[in-house]
Amino acid sequence: MSRTIAITGATDGLGRALALRLASADVRLVLHGRDAGKVEQVAAEVQGAGGAAPVTATADLAELAQVSTLADTISSNVDRLDVLVNNAGIGSGEPDGRERRTSADGHELRFAVNYLATFALTEDLLPLLRSSAAEGRSARVVHVASLAQDQLDFDDLMLERDYSGSRAYGQSKLAQIMHSFDLAERFAPTELAATCLHPATFMPTKIVLSEVGRSSDSLETGVEATRRLAVDESLEGVTGQFFDRLRPARAHAQAYDAEARATLRARTLALVRTSDG
Repeated sequence: MSRTIAITGATDGLGRALALRLASADVRLVLHGRDAGKVEQVAAEVQGAGGAAPVTATADLAELAQVSTLADTISSNVDRLDVLVNNAGIGSGEPDGRERRTSADGHELRFAVNYLATFALTEDLLPLLRSSAAEGRSARVVHVASLAQDQLDFDDLMLERDYSGSRAYGQSKLAQIMHSFDLAERFAPTELAATCLHPATFMPTKIVLSEVGRSSDSLETGVEATRRLAVDESLEGVTGQFFDRLRPARAHAQAYDAEARATLRARTLALVRTSDG
């Protein structure tokens, strides 16, 4: 059975490499990026690798209105969505800066791009994902998170005090994991499986090389770990888990706090609705 797989942040790094790894006549890819020219370039590379012509879409995830439009574009161009890989994001420093910045909606930038956009896009696409579940195969949502996780301070969620890029990044990644766990609680694994992962440490991506200046793990390490959660048949029905590369791992303790997850969801819904006007 063929699959339709959407990948955010598909123009370079892990997203681009994953798209090329998944390129197949039996897979229809939906590729997202901020730059239309770069998205079309990756689409051409996918076809050159033997893949079907991808659907392409552009959106700046720092603006929730564009995230909503992205969801509409995806829903309008495919009749099913088997897998959503939320890969797009910004790191803890360069090339997006180390100082506190805000999104188009006035939210702390790393929280907005890494978490709020992921939350909003996933929630908007849930009807399409759930309707795509088939006998013996659930739809899947994969959040590309990180081992770098910082506890959420609900009294200062936008980090207006004591800001650091690494803390902001860690908070946004923990929030992604908490959303993944919530999805797993809300839906039966036969309908929707939600997982999240630390794909690799310091892969040679633009974000890592700009800030750290060196790599540790290979890009292929991250690609294989992410591909596995997206399509591996042996993981059918696996949901509500965090992985460190290929291994199940323990996330930050706050991720397992049901009250904290409920608070985050309520606060997130209020932020998303406010931004939607």
